[in-house]
Formats: sequence, C-alpha cells, structure tokens
Amino acid sequence: MFRKRIVAAAVAAAVGMPLGVHAASDAELAQIRDELKRMKDAYETRIQALEKRLQAAEASAQKAEATAAKAETAARAPAPQSGEAAFNPGVSLILSGTYARLAEDPANFQITGFVPTGGEVGPGRRGASLGESELAIAANIDPRFRGYFTAALTPENEVEVEEAWFQTLTLGSGLTLKAGRFFSGIGYLNEQHAHAWDFVDQPLPYKAFLGRQLGDDGVQLKWVAPTDLFVEVGAEAGRGRAFPGSDREKNGFGLAAAFARLGGDAGASHAWRAGLSYVRTSPNDRRYDDVDSAGTEVANRFDGRSRLWIADFVWKWAPEGNATERNLKLHGEYFRRRESGTLTFDVDGASAFGTQVDRLSSAQSGWYLQGAYQFAPRWRVGLRHDRLDFGTVDIGHVANGTGGLTAADFPVLASHSPSRNTLMFDFSGTEFSRLRLQLGADKSRLGVTDRQVYLQYVMSLGAHGAHKF
Repeated sequence: MFRKRIVAAAVAAAVGMPLGVHAASDAELAQIRDELKRMKDAYETRIQALEKRLQAAEASAQKAEATAAKAETAARAPAPQSGEAAFNPGVSLILSGTYARLAEDPANFQITGFVPTGGEVGPGRRGASLGESELAIAANIDPRFRGYFTAALTPENEVEVEEAWFQTLTLGSGLTLKAGRFFSGIGYLNEQHAHAWDFVDQPLPYKAFLGRQLGDDGVQLKWVAPTDLFVEVGAEAGRGRAFPGSDREKNGFGLAAAFARLGGDAGASHAWRAGLSYVRTSPNDRRYDDVDSAGTEVANRFDGRSRLWIADFVWKWAPEGNATERNLKLHGEYFRRRESGTLTFDVDGASAFGTQVDRLSSAQSGWYLQGAYQFAPRWRVGLRHDRLDFGTVDIGHVANGTGGLTAADFPVLASHSPSRNTLMFDFSGTEFSRLRLQLGADKSRLGVTDRQVYLQYVMSLGAHGAHKF
C-alpha cells in the first residue's frame, strides 16, 4: 500500500505539470520512467530494511522477556543449601495428659483368662499424669525417599522410639516399600497413634491379642490398585520383638503379617472400608507373671506358635460429604487367635512345686464395636462396647496333674470372658486441641467391675499430617 501511494504521487506530479510545457519527447519519457524506477527500487530497499529491523526488535524483546521470567523464578526459589540447613522437615509435638479416677487399684488390674494382663494394657495411674506425648519429624529425604521419626514420652518418664522409618516415593505401579520401625498395617486402629484415637485407650481385643498395639522392626511392601474401588494389599516381615512374639537373637524374621482392604463411596454422603489381616509368629521365652495356689509369685514361660486373624470394617457418614457440621464414624473389629506350644511353670523355681513343663494350646477371640457422632461443630459423643471370649484353653499341667498343679495355680488363665462399656464426650476447639471426658465400666478382672472416669487433653503443636481414613 505504501509503495502504491508513492507511485501514484509520482504519476500525479508528472500529469499535473503546467499546460504550457510542450509535449514530452521520447527521450524525456524514458528519463521519467528511469527516475520512477529508481524511486521505486529505493523505497522497496528501504521497506525491506525496516522489516528486518522490526523482526530483530521483536526477537530481542522476546529474549528479554524470557530472561526476566527466569530471573523471577530464580529469585523466588530457595537458594541451594548444604549441611544441616539443607533440610526443612515438618516437626510436631503432641502434648497429652489425663486425670483418672478409678474404683479399683490399677496395680491389681488383670484381663483374666488372657495374656498379657498388666503393664501397658492396664488402665494407667490414678490422679493426674502425663499421657503419651509424642515428638514427630517428617520430611522428603530426596525425590526417591521419605523419612519419619516419632519419639514418645511415657507416663513413666521413659523415652521410646515409636516409629523410625523410610518409605519409597518412586517405585511406581502403586507399590510402596517401607523399612525401619513402624506400627503394623494390620487391622484398623493399629497404625493410629494414641492422639488420633476416639477414646482414651484401646479396645480390649487390642490389649489382649496385641499388647495394645503391634509395632516392629522390619519391612513392609504395599500395593494400591489403579481402580475406582479402593483395593490395597500389603505384606510385612519383622523381627518379632513385641507381643505376641518375643525378642530373641536370631537371623531372619520372627514375625510375618499380611493384610488386604477394599473401600469406596456409597453416594455423596457415605464411605466405607473393610479389611482382613493375618499375623504369624513363633514366640520363644515369652513370659508372664502369675501367683500359685499358695500365694507365691511365679514367672511362667510360653514357647510355641501364635496365629491371629483380624476382620475390620469402618463406615463414615457426612451430609453431602461435608463433615464440618455433622458426621458419624462407626467401626468394629473381630479378632481370633490360636496358640500352641509348651508352658513352663515357675521358670525361676520360686514355688514349692518347682519348675514344671507341659503343653498349652488355646483358641480365643474378641471383638469391639464403637461409634463417634459429631452432633454439632467441635462437639462429639462416642459409645464403645468391647468383649473377649475365653474360648478353649488346654493347660497340660492341669489336665495331667503335672507336679500336683491344679487350675488354682494358674489364676491368670482362669475361665473368664471380660467385657467393657465406655461413653465419651469431647470438644475440639480447633483441629489442634481436644478435651475429652470418658466414663467406663470395666469387667476385665474376674468378679470385679472397675468404674472409671477420665479427663484428657490432647494438644498438637507444629506441622502435623492428616490422619488416615
């Protein structure tokens, strides 16, 4: 368009010459044509030069924008670090404490008919005491691994390493490998830390069959299927240092566990999960304390095999999936354990009967069902019923009259099916604080009902990850 205007202007200038000028000769016309051609060529050359300059300017501007963007990204990114400053893990501290009013002396607590029967499975101390406070550190180690560490301060002022493990991040295909010390993935409650429980303590089956909670040193391989329905399968191999196993010096693994779970949504307001778990171990020199018929304290020892099955189910409800105002969680688990081996009576020879060895086999079970209902923002009420079934316990010493022993010499293994009912109310000011009142009627000990009242606080400081389903 620019060139056409130039040509038109030149033609107009030529045509508009004064009329007095005589008719142009052929030589003059040729000269005019030459001048027009030179003018056209000159303008074309100039336009091409301007177009090249424009292209160069645009390229330079794009390069400047890219350089500025890189500089902004680099300014926002943290500077490379080394040494201790290279890591920035998430650190959290759980402060927990209770006030307990117990009708029965906790020193005499017993889950009659089952082993273990005291220690951590007991109701705790009377009065005010520090609960199980936890210090946790978690971070991605690098693009391939994640690490986690938890130290617990017990009410006895002892520091214990609860969990210390690393986990893979890049195996792919739904696979995850964990190694170190960790809570086993069996059942529903076993992986949860104490501050995440809906009640102050664990249900009776966890106490009787797992010594409260199964944690071990070992490895875990878990697979999650790439399906809409939640499908998870896992297997574990551990040292077997904790109940129902026993710590011993040996190569290889002393405990094996496996679990499988299914879960999903049922409409917009409901979600569910069901699982089945199995634990196998071979305890050696697993001891428990008892009292013989003469009142002498004795230490008995079990050597043999232990097999445990757990079936669990959890159902959750929240209106249209919004759990802020109201929600309900209902879950339960069924346990069945079979053990067989030898029972050594009075390992230390303290009793007048002396040390006696005979068979022991048992098939026992237990279950619990509990629900927690949030009826208003920050307020919940919960109810739990747990029960143990004594089942069948064959004590060879009693059946054969070994060394003159009778059932009275094994009071811990007396026929009894413990039960307990528990009611709780709690208030959560925020997701970081919780206050709880719990009332219980515990019939764990034969012929005794322990009326229990607990006041508990649970406070969370620092970064803390979301809890499991």
